[in-house]
Amino acid sequence: MAPSGLLVTGASFAAFRGLHWGLQLLPTPGSAAQDRWKWRNTCVSLVHSLLTGAGALLGLSLYPQMSADPIHGHPPWALVLVAVSVGYFLADGIDLFWNQTLGQAWELLCHHVVVVSCLSTAVLSGHYVGFSVVSLLLELNSTCLHLRQLLLLSRQAPSLAFSVTSWATLATLALFRLVPLGWMSLWLFQQRHQIPLALAILGGTGLATVGVMSINLGVHILVRDVLRSRPCPPILGNKETRGTRTDCDGESIIRDDSTLSLKD
Repeated sequence: MAPSGLLVTGASFAAFRGLHWGLQLLPTPGSAAQDRWKWRNTCVSLVHSLLTGAGALLGLSLYPQMSADPIHGHPPWALVLVAVSVGYFLADGIDLFWNQTLGQAWELLCHHVVVVSCLSTAVLSGHYVGFSVVSLLLELNSTCLHLRQLLLLSRQAPSLAFSVTSWATLATLALFRLVPLGWMSLWLFQQRHQIPLALAILGGTGLATVGVMSINLGVHILVRDVLRSRPCPPILGNKETRGTRTDCDGESIIRDDSTLSLKD
């Protein structure tokens, strides 16, 4: 299993680095021209999320044995899906390291280190592949997160598309992020005596890290996109500009264009 898994990981790494390079040859939307790198990085992340998230959902639907036996029950293509994800996170980690300061990227870099460590266990050993595929369901929520980020970068907030994306992000966060994380945590706790202590600690650390970041992310989006974007009656002398909005307490809300986007 290990040689083929490492080969797929290397090919995936090269493909995602190549995609990022290829996007440099394409024009960036004018509204996102001030942050071309972030636009390209988010587009590459969106491709990964669409590919692995849809693959995980389809795979678990066609092969439910992966959730029934997360350690041994998996078809050969499932290992390929996990290896593709490892290659992406390695490529994205290098991209973050070269294009952002450590202060800007440390949170995502720590996240990537934890995720790569966990997924690499499945790639190298050929075990726990089903467990890893369940974790890739989180990418369905990441798809919405990346779409939201692209709308922010292109100054499309507030807008109908941004509102729909925000609600979709919150819905998929609950269904495809918190539910799988809860299931994996419960399974790991129940099987704690059946798996090596080192793997239990690694898995627990990974779940705790992603879980905390996911909850913080959900609260942030709920507050910024929903609770603070209630429509208010117009106030004389108050002008709204594109990218800003006034809440019902008269405070100006500036839509953030930060890199708040978990890349799972």
